[in-house]
Amino acid sequence: MVERRLPSGLALIRTGNFPGLFPMRRLPHRAVIGIGGNVGDVVRRFERLLVFLRRDPFINVLSASPLLQNPPFGYTDQPDFINGVLLVETTLPPRALMHHLLRIERRFRRVRTFSNAPRTLDLDILFYDRRTLDYPDLTVPHPHWRERDSVVIPLSLLPGRTR
Repeated sequence: MVERRLPSGLALIRTGNFPGLFPMRRLPHRAVIGIGGNVGDVVRRFERLLVFLRRDPFINVLSASPLLQNPPFGYTDQPDFINGVLLVETTLPPRALMHHLLRIERRFRRVRTFSNAPRTLDLDILFYDRRTLDYPDLTVPHPHWRERDSVVIPLSLLPGRTR
């Protein structure tokens, strides 16, 4: 496969599951979830996250992008981030999915200290069923997705993006 050139400071990471395609279960909704982290062995944690999600009754992972190593933004005095995106199908409505993802973050030892702080795992709903949602606690599509290489590049390399 021919890779396009990445901007300086960015690198693609490929593993056995990233990128990857996985079987469908035909759940009623589709979402694109952004994954990120920069504390500890993030690639190994993402592999464990996939195992965890593949056993989850509410979420089925359909595909995973390659992972992207990229510098932090906002608070920059921290290690580079590893980011990727997952195409999932789910039984959960948007806000229930968000709360489910927050529980998963806590299970993977996410601690929220301040905005843009280092983290073990960050899970964001980027898109949900081609819908536009604007709640106080959830905006879909994610408001800044177009501005972030950490989303745009993995999304452009996500296998099986169409329904």
